[in-house]
Amino acid sequence: MKAVNHYMIVKNIKTGPKKVAGLIMTDETDADNRYIKADVISTGNLVEGVKEKDVVYYDKVAGHDVRYNDTLYRVIRSGDVVLIDT
Repeated sequence: MKAVNHYMIVKNIKTGPKKVAGLIMTDETDADNRYIKADVISTGNLVEGVKEKDVVYYDKVAGHDVRYNDTLYRVIRSGDVVLIDT
């Protein structure tokens, strides 16, 4: 599976529940978090600044899901990435 042009294929990183002020915050209760952390699986030939195996944050409303070999991936545009975790 290979991304093309300005697209990227990412796999979301599931984070465990975290405690905030004694309350356990799960993905469902953390609605204020606008960005999702993901591993980059593939980048298109026109993507600059991001490479495979980088960890990125992107807007949670960006892209669409693709199921490939029973694994769920997300296809996003390179412009949807807000930061690269170094």
